[in-house]
Amino acid sequence: MTPTAAPGAIGVLGGTFNPVHFGHLRSAVELLERLQLAQLHLMPCAVPPHREMPACSAEQRAVMVERAVRDEPRLLCDRRELARNGPSFTVDSLADMRREFGAERSLSLIVGFDAVLKLDTWHRWQDLLDLAHLVVIARPGWELPRRGPLADWLNEHRTRDRSALNASACGGVLVEELRPLAISSTEIRELLAAGRSVRYLLPEPVLGYIETHHLYQREGA
Repeated sequence: MTPTAAPGAIGVLGGTFNPVHFGHLRSAVELLERLQLAQLHLMPCAVPPHREMPACSAEQRAVMVERAVRDEPRLLCDRRELARNGPSFTVDSLADMRREFGAERSLSLIVGFDAVLKLDTWHRWQDLLDLAHLVVIARPGWELPRRGPLADWLNEHRTRDRSALNASACGGVLVEELRPLAISSTEIRELLAAGRSVRYLLPEPVLGYIETHHLYQREGA
């Protein structure tokens, strides 16, 4: 018998969202539908453990996410990493979500293909599947690591059945190939610093916030 999606399945998509743009949002909507999620939490990282601290504050990045998703009730900004001190470790956020939503609810952590290649550098990375499923957003021509402890760990838990994720709380690895949108936060920041338009790369409420608060402008401009 094919398992059916458990009501209330939740996904979480973390990132700096510096700033959030249509590439993030289109992927989020496709994931809602493909994974049959009740909600997808966009979780701004307050203190990134593996990259420099963004010049734009975590509070400002969270406000931009809130403005971007306010008309889609299945998407929400999750501020829990802003409430913690120290590095924003994903495993701590997932443990917190488990306490909030219970042990039986399906929870999926969504990561990009670039992040999964470095997953074995994450804090307590081998504990992630005890708390959630792992959904890897792939791109054409990309593949999982072939050798080493990370490759063995991913292959051991990999499934190709989307519905299996919603039939259990955690423990599976699924690879999903989504519609590619060639938009990056880095490019948006560079365009803004150069005084060029970023209209139609991100939602108008986000653009309005950036303009009101003079974010991402070159120093002295």
